[in-house]
Amino acid sequence: QVQLVESGGGLVQPGGSLRLSCAASGSFFTINAMGWYRQAPGKQRVLVALTSSDSTVYGDSVEGRFTISRDNAKNTVHLQMTSLEPDDTAVYYCNAHVTAYLGTRHDYWGQGTQVTVSS
Repeated sequence: QVQLVESGGGLVQPGGSLRLSCAASGSFFTINAMGWYRQAPGKQRVLVALTSSDSTVYGDSVEGRFTISRDNAKNTVHLQMTSLEPDDTAVYYCNAHVTAYLGTRHDYWGQGTQVTVSS
């Protein structure tokens, strides 16, 4: 089992910045990828940013404004969000794609952290 604990959400004015963090703990062989998704009220959960050893991808609406970074030694991932817009308001979920010691692969999700962009 893997636990993901998020932090850093909150209320920010348009144009402002926030930094989200997510720490993974538990028993696993390796984390293949970590990243962030978000879900606005009444909408589907969508990719914000995802990073692995091979690549980093961003959702179209955040590229150039958000930056994802990962600390493999600490099993953490961060999302630096700048130039925030009201449309960025959503619950942000940390995601980890993990390989267990038996070789099976699993997806895990954090509990979500609210980001609200409003004046």
